[in-house]
Amino acid sequence: MRHLIAALMLAATPASADLNDERTISEGLILIGIAYEISEVCPDIAPRRLRGLNALLTLRSMAYDLGYSRAEVEAYIDDDAEKDRLEAIARQRLERLGAKPGDVESHCVVGRSEVAKDSQVGRLLNPN
Repeated sequence: MRHLIAALMLAATPASADLNDERTISEGLILIGIAYEISEVCPDIAPRRLRGLNALLTLRSMAYDLGYSRAEVEAYIDDDAEKDRLEAIARQRLERLGAKPGDVESHCVVGRSEVAKDSQVGRLLNPN
């Protein structure tokens, strides 16, 4: 998941103490992280890569629209503490949804449920 958060941050957001307050951007990264984790653990569910990339590009555009510079985006990408924070939140939420660490089937159940609900996470998943 650490690689996912790094990849997400590459495409998504700026570095600033204020960025932690940018809920829309952080929420987007967390939801993408949850979808990615489900697709990594459950062999029956694949990521919708183009939708995921589009979501990341949208988040990056939002950050720029909020006034964050390219330099701030790059600095944020390198912020290991922020990566760890977002990863921890994504895993906690995934667990609250019912996906137990190390339990493949529980990840599949959550993934299928999110797809059925047409949630933001579910729209990033493609059940096989």
